[in-house]
This record gives sequence, C-alpha cells and structure tokens, in this order.
Amino acid sequence: MSVAQKAWSSDRRLTAISRASVSVPARQAMIDKQVVAGRTVLDYGCGRGGDVRALQQLNVQAVGWDPFYQPCTTLESADVVLLTYVLNVIEDPHERRKALKEAWDLTGKVLVASARLTWEKSKVRGEAFGDGLLTSRHTFQHLYATGELRSYVEAVTGVRTVSAAPGIVYAFKDETERLRFFAQRIIPDAEWLASGDTTSAIAAVVDHAERRGRLPRMEEVPQPVAELLGHLRPNEVRRLVRDSADHVKMQEGSKRTTLNTLLFLGVELFNGRSPFSSLPLSIQFDVRAFFASYKEACQRSDRLLLKLRDDGYIRGAMNASAVGKMTPSALYVHRRALDRMPTVLRLYEHCASIAAGRPQAWTLAKLRHQGRAVSWLDYPDFDSDPHPRILTSYQVELRTLETSHTSYADSKNRPLLHRKHEFLSRDDPDADRYRRLTAAEVRAGLYEHPHLIGTEGGWEAELIRCGRALRGHRLVRRPAD
Repeated sequence: MSVAQKAWSSDRRLTAISRASVSVPARQAMIDKQVVAGRTVLDYGCGRGGDVRALQQLNVQAVGWDPFYQPCTTLESADVVLLTYVLNVIEDPHERRKALKEAWDLTGKVLVASARLTWEKSKVRGEAFGDGLLTSRHTFQHLYATGELRSYVEAVTGVRTVSAAPGIVYAFKDETERLRFFAQRIIPDAEWLASGDTTSAIAAVVDHAERRGRLPRMEEVPQPVAELLGHLRPNEVRRLVRDSADHVKMQEGSKRTTLNTLLFLGVELFNGRSPFSSLPLSIQFDVRAFFASYKEACQRSDRLLLKLRDDGYIRGAMNASAVGKMTPSALYVHRRALDRMPTVLRLYEHCASIAAGRPQAWTLAKLRHQGRAVSWLDYPDFDSDPHPRILTSYQVELRTLETSHTSYADSKNRPLLHRKHEFLSRDDPDADRYRRLTAAEVRAGLYEHPHLIGTEGGWEAELIRCGRALRGHRLVRRPAD
C-alpha cells in the first residue's frame, strides 16, 4: 500500500496550521521562478490548503493532497511538488522515506522540500522519541540540520540538490534545469529592452551585446525581437550591431562575462561539475566566445576555487575590494554592493549560499578571513534608520557546513551599525547622505570611544554625553532638559 493510499498514523493533522499568507518555502519558490503561471503545482501534504488557495489566487494551477484534510484528491504528476514541513512530522523513518520518494515520483520538474531546522529546538518541547521529539500534543518533530536535510533529499532522490534558503531544498528532475537555476542566481542577466520596430529591436541586440561583451546567438534572442529582425540577413544584423555598439562597453562586458563564467564554473565544481552539453546555452556561448575550450575554462575556475583556501590571498582580495567594510576578522558588504566584490570573494559567498541557502531577509554579508564562514545579517531598517539594529544572523561554516542562527528580536541592547556608507559602493545613491552624517558625528566627538558605541545603550549614552540627537540622517543639538 502506498503512502497516498493510507492515512498517516499519528496526530500529524495537529501540526497543520492555518496560513494567512503564502508559506516561506512557497514564497521562495516563487522568488526563484520555480512556481510560476503556466506550471502545475502539487502541494503534497497540504494540511489545511492555505498555500493552494493563495497560489490559485495568483493564477497558478495548484492542487493539494493531504491524508487528513484532502484525502480525495487524485494524485497526478505536477511540474512542481511542494513538500512543506512534512518530513518533520513523520515519526517512522521508513514511512518518512516513502513519503519523500512518492513526492519525488510525482515531480515533473522540481521538488521543493522544506523542514524545520535544529535552531528551532527551543520552540519545540517534548520527550525524546525515535530520532526526534514527541510533544505534549502527541505530535512528532524531527528537526534537521541544514546539511542533513540536503543529504537526505539527495540520498532518496538520487540527484544533486540545491539549498535555496535555510531549510529549503530544490531537487531537479533535469540536470539542465538545476544548472539554469545556478546561472539565474550567479550571473545577472538583465531583461531585453522592449522592441516595437526594427530600430528598437537592433537597439535591444546592441544593449545585450554591450552587457555580455559578445553578439547574441539567435537561440538567445527573444521571439518578438527575432521577428522584427526577420527581414534582415544575419550578416546585416551583425554589421549593424558592430557599427552601433560602444566598444569600451563591449570590452567591459567581455571582462565581466569572463569573470561571471569562471564564477559559475567554480560554484558548479563546488557542487559537482556537469558536462559542457548540460550547461545553459548562454553559458555555452560564453565559454566558446571567451575561452579556448571548456577544459581551459574549467582549469581557470579550479584555480580560483583553490584560492579560497589561501588565507593570504583572501585577505589581499578583501583589502583590495572596492566595496565593503574591513575589520580585523571579516569583510562586511551590503547586498546592493555584493556583485562589486572581487570574483574570488563572490565565489566565497556563493559557495556558502549553495551549500546552506541564503535567508530570504538579509542586509549585509559577512565574509570571515580568519577561517571560512559566511554570515548573512538582517538589518531591516538599514535604509531608514541612521544606525540600524540587527534582527537576525545566519552563519554557515564552510569547512564543516554547520549552520547557526541567532535572533536579537528580544534583546534589550542590540548591536547597531555606524558609518553605513562603508558597506556600500561609492556610487550608491545613498552613500553621500550617509557619509555626511558620519562626518558630522566624528566632528561632534561621538566616535572618541569606539568600544562604547556598538550597542543601543552605549550609543545613546554617547549621544547624551556629546549633547546631540538624531533627526533622520541629520545630527542636531540635543534640546536642553
């Protein structure tokens, strides 16, 4: 008897919650363009069906099956199968494996498997039972380490997986789809310019060529653009683009694409490299345009990956980085400036994200140069607060792939940031405003005792000592009591 033909045995139904919005895993799949209109979705173990209803309202063809709430749904293959917080609640390891296997068998394109993680242990109270806890409500919870969840899904599905976010793993049926997802995350690929006539279509091709550093192949050209250029011979299009393109921009695009390709191949080696024919077409074309061969490109990316082990090289790259704030232990970079880091540091951060997943909410990436660890720090009020307070920190240790999560939500004296402009690129539109505030604070003597100002309480005490107050990003004299 299959898992779908029988009711699950314990009170797992009690773990199903009513959702006012889309769950975190479903939202992540939407952000990553895995759940989109035109794809069918099966929520396997859908509970009360909140995700199904929300996705249907977004014009996604979604159905749900659940042994208690939706047992009558006919189980059929779907492009995307959501297995949302199901693996946590099955106390029988054999049945747990069967549930994952059946979800995988129903998957047409991608399985989105999610589970609660070990850092939530303080929220789950109960007695030890099997490989988890039996709660007072007679429900079961097995909390996963990030690496454990990924390894488990890989063992059952037999494919390499990707950590999309903490506690969320994608397993792709087609290796090409997995690599396309990598490329989408790693290589910024701006949308083509809108085209309404031949002139604007040529302008769109020119723009693509300048950004990529090479002429696009016909397979890459969107159908509307290709139709507008259909009356021109390929040689005529190439000549028009060459005559119109800015050669300096082409050279910059060529360098950028070469480094992005090395970054992609480096991350792919970290996760297990695939044959050339499996790569997305655009990356195949990049390799052919900018390298002597796929072998040469792989050798160069291998050398780049090896440099991650060299402390001196990493510190040198951090010191040479045009963006970020360097401290005695790490480089801190705002997410808006991350792509401006040297390629080896981008590789460093990407490897951590592929291994353990970036959280959905984060503001700064912290790259340690003493050891290898990446943290994603969330300062939700970074743009509006002159000295934003930290909310959460999520860290992955690259040598062991162990993760840790810290919440400061209940802290009475949270760490805060100073000199916000240092985390951004110099041409960031907000950098000058933040820089002026820092200069005013230095003149007022607020940084004379740096060991005191790292937390809310210490910073407020220094503001009082110096007779100053903040109004937005302006420093003003504190009114007399």
